[in-house]
Amino acid sequence: MSIVEDLLRCSLAELTERFVTQSRSVPSGLLEALEADPRQGAKTLARRIRSRQGKNRAEGQRLRHLLRFESELWEQGHTHIAGVDEAGRGPLAGPVVAAAAILPKGWRLEGLDDSKKIVDEARRDELAEAIKHGAVAWAVGQADAEEIDRLNIRRASLLAMHRAVQALGIQPDYVLLDAFTIPECTLPQRGIIKGDALSLSIAAASVLAKTTRDRLMRELDAQYPGYGLAEHKGYPTAEHVQALREKGVLPIHRRSFAPVREALGGAPVQAGPIQGELFTGNGAR
Repeated sequence: MSIVEDLLRCSLAELTERFVTQSRSVPSGLLEALEADPRQGAKTLARRIRSRQGKNRAEGQRLRHLLRFESELWEQGHTHIAGVDEAGRGPLAGPVVAAAAILPKGWRLEGLDDSKKIVDEARRDELAEAIKHGAVAWAVGQADAEEIDRLNIRRASLLAMHRAVQALGIQPDYVLLDAFTIPECTLPQRGIIKGDALSLSIAAASVLAKTTRDRLMRELDAQYPGYGLAEHKGYPTAEHVQALREKGVLPIHRRSFAPVREALGGAPVQAGPIQGELFTGNGAR
């Protein structure tokens, strides 16, 4: 009995689980056999498998495209390429967190993308765990609210990125970053505009930075209840600004940001500039 004949003895539910849910390799001839089967359910299953195959091919092409910067560097002889990104430039509270990730050559992870495009928090957490297990090395770094006020958000973000690179257990041969380069970093580096959407390594770093910061904000919510930090993660939502006015400013609030200054009665910032959009053209994160 051939493999296809043996499979056709299975129930359609079993075949669906194997070739749609689990996305296993489809033996040659099975789709044609299902399409020739008089049962409507078999024909429907064949369409679902073909649809799944099309999505898999599209995802494979997307991931190959996201590795074009890394592939070019691998071909030049660079082995350890670190992607670096940060999260938390725009919030009124909490640290800015950066992450660095070195991926194995040719490594891919289905669904990995810029963290801003992954709206499901549970899915981001799943991807972060897969990155941690699959990466050659990964690390995070941060700059707290006091450093943000003292340096400004742009410099503090670069400091967090530098700390993440320094925390890697392996020194990178090359560093890819989202839009910017790190002045203090002496390693070869390149800033790629919208790099978190164009480089798989930077996308991996963006997911690690986002999930790490979200976890920190949930911990701070337990420490400072009533401000909604677990929900808005420190961003200037109406609820957060109202809590600032009613409950006051916390040690983790960024005093150089306008809504916090206003909650303090317009008190001047002791050090560092009044902060506006210091990452013009790349959006708040």
